[in-house]
Amino acid sequence: MSQHEQPLTSAELGKLWTTYMGNTMFIQVLQYMHKYCEDRNVRRILEFALNLSSNYVKKIYQIFKAEAFPIPKGFDESDVNMDAPQLFSEQFYLYYLRYLTKAALNVYSIAVPLTTRKDIRLFYTRMLEDTIQLTNKVNEYMISNNLYIKPPVIPQEQMPDMITEQNYLNGFFGKQRPLQALEITHLYDNIENNATSKAVLLGFSQVAKLKKVKNYFLKGKELARKHYDQLSDLLHSEDLPGPTMLDDYVLASKEAPFSDKLMLFHKLDMYTMRVRSYGNALSFAARHDIAVKIIKMSAEVGNYLEDGVNILIAEGWMEGPPQTINRKEFALT
Repeated sequence: MSQHEQPLTSAELGKLWTTYMGNTMFIQVLQYMHKYCEDRNVRRILEFALNLSSNYVKKIYQIFKAEAFPIPKGFDESDVNMDAPQLFSEQFYLYYLRYLTKAALNVYSIAVPLTTRKDIRLFYTRMLEDTIQLTNKVNEYMISNNLYIKPPVIPQEQMPDMITEQNYLNGFFGKQRPLQALEITHLYDNIENNATSKAVLLGFSQVAKLKKVKNYFLKGKELARKHYDQLSDLLHSEDLPGPTMLDDYVLASKEAPFSDKLMLFHKLDMYTMRVRSYGNALSFAARHDIAVKIIKMSAEVGNYLEDGVNILIAEGWMEGPPQTINRKEFALT
């Protein structure tokens, strides 16, 4: 049996659908950002990212068409106003791309081991390699232009210690050990995510048209600030620095470059990734106080996501992902 005679599995179908939706959205955002970018090097990076997203959408369109699967609507030029004034400074585009590539790497890396059809597996392998290349371009530019705040450097132990006491896990009571490297890593990552997310939400709240969408973004902005503060306090309590806020990169515009539908989907998409990044942090949090804090944050993000989905559904903006049939109802028809 050739690979094209193999039907797409649920994993392949679900990942392709998610990739298609996300990249049709990012095409509109990147096109808008490209218009307001004067730095030649940043423009090249945006063009590279835009070409990747465009190629992925075309490829998935071809796959769905060959499989006679309905093409998702996704997002198009009707969701972007290219004449709207600049909403974010061009320096922020680099932070946004870091935010974007981390989410993309998460989706693509999980897809590779879950896909069994060779053409789909190779497609996601290529996307993963492309996104790593994009990540390196962004990081190299930010480092060379002093825009990238590196994770903290910690003093090096002379000899590695064996853990011999149960208080290694303590957090609330008893002797509390210092943060270990992997805890610092994932605290730093989530602080950076919240700083970028807060700036995006601040910009979106300025330009959203529907009051309930505007209020939703304002609520998300406060949630991102709260999580930023709580996670930063854990680093600061041990005299470790963390990423700074990026609010000053949001410009004073009130004209929307994107539709409320796109902006709302965007934040839901990125907050879904936040649940996963908190999960990663939880898996490396050996101290009880850190684990409990992250679990609470994950629950707060989950509640926020549910509120956003309810708005999408109420406005008729929720495009349903692929799902299996209801066997009970199917048998009765």
